[in-house]
Amino acid sequence: MESGLSSLLSVSIDFETSHLFFPRIIHWIMAGLFVLILTTKVAPFMASVKRGERTLPIVGEARDNFRFFGTLVLIAAYFYLMAVVGDLFPYTGYGFLMVSIAFVFLMSLLYLHDWTKKALTIVVVNAIVAPSLAWFILAKLFTITLP
Repeated sequence: MESGLSSLLSVSIDFETSHLFFPRIIHWIMAGLFVLILTTKVAPFMASVKRGERTLPIVGEARDNFRFFGTLVLIAAYFYLMAVVGDLFPYTGYGFLMVSIAFVFLMSLLYLHDWTKKALTIVVVNAIVAPSLAWFILAKLFTITLP
């Protein structure tokens, strides 16, 4: 009986393929989202084309260019600065922490509609707490090396 229980409590890790576990999960999630986008956006678009409608869905939707391009710039800056700041504090995760705090803060400001004192307080608290909690869990509890 003891050997049966110990076999249930033991974990064997195949290090040759273990790094592929989460990318496979992400792969299938992204594939599912792609199918969802195809069914909800492309199918109605193609139906409109077949019917010969002059105003097509998707094409006429408005876009907030400031937020769209601001998001692209912030994401690019986030990944670039993650490496730069991470090199200043190697193997500590402080690069991740500092750049993530700034990124969450700026993204929140970018999408904030009502700039009230309460909303700005929530943005600041969220920008500090969320990355700090992620950093603590990943870097300290799970000892995952962060940039």
